Amino acid sequence: MARGGGGSVVESAAAVIAYNLKDSSSWWHDINASQLWQDRIFHGLAILYGLVAVVALVQLIRIQVRVPEYGWTTQKVFHFLNFVVNAVRATVFIFRRQVQKLHPEILQHVLLDMPSLAFFTTYALLVLFWAEIYYQVIFYLKQCVLFCLVTWLGIRNFYEPNVFIEQARAVSTDGLRPSFFTINAAVYVVQISMWLIFWWKPIPVVVILSKMFFAGVSLFAALGFLLYGGRLFLMLQRFPVESKGRRKKLQEVGYVTTICFTCFLVRCVMMCLCAFDKAADLDVLNHPVLNLIYYLLVEILPSSLVLFILRKLPPKRGITQYHPIR
Repeated sequence: MARGGGGSVVESAAAVIAYNLKDSSSWWHDINASQLWQDRIFHGLAILYGLVAVVALVQLIRIQVRVPEYGWTTQKVFHFLNFVVNAVRATVFIFRRQVQKLHPEILQHVLLDMPSLAFFTTYALLVLFWAEIYYQVIFYLKQCVLFCLVTWLGIRNFYEPNVFIEQARAVSTDGLRPSFFTINAAVYVVQISMWLIFWWKPIPVVVILSKMFFAGVSLFAALGFLLYGGRLFLMLQRFPVESKGRRKKLQEVGYVTTICFTCFLVRCVMMCLCAFDKAADLDVLNHPVLNLIYYLLVEILPSSLVLFILRKLPPKRGITQYHPIR
């Protein structure tokens, strides 16, 4: 009797657990199937993207008012691209249901995927900025060592000290910027080519290849942040002079590197899942909860945090000499 009673208790507990699991998963399916909740989530995403776009635009205006004489610096372009990406995303999510009805189908993929390409370009620009700073400092340190050596040897008129800074400012732009434009052009050409192929012959394998390509691009961006963000972080960490500015820059580079590396790595993993698992498809209306989690993790939250961390304005001219990387 005791054994029978114990067995029934176990069976009852298992039944309760199974019911709770089924009940907990049913709300997910109920929300996904509800047109009302779909519209609420997509409009909520539109509002969040709109807020980030406004913050980026306000920051761009503040920078322009502070240093209007320097034109389109890297900092200004970064905030402008942030504004464009988030504004386009907000518009797409406002009209998400209408976008899903567009024909030919290729138009849906362009509207949903083009902001992802622009997001890559925006944050690749940040990697470029850090790479330029890193190589400028390395070049400047090498020049200083050489200058000290020739001074110690008593060789005169070999170097003009004032030339060092100008050389350091120019050296990084010789190779890095063409590489930046070449990589971005290659990414856009490949993706547009796949869109054109899908338009000509809409076969599922092209969509899979497109998503895997996005995964590869995201992994490339994550490694770029890890490489140049890590190098700059270690260089600042080893800097011999302790100061408040050094500590702030160390935290800034460390936080932004961690945030951007994580968001692009998550995007890479998610794109791989999305390519082969229909349950993880983001380009459909009946996965609003998945869309909410995905876009919060890989775009809205990272953009918000990075804009907050990089909120400091450049110094006014006349107080401190401001040399933008153009």
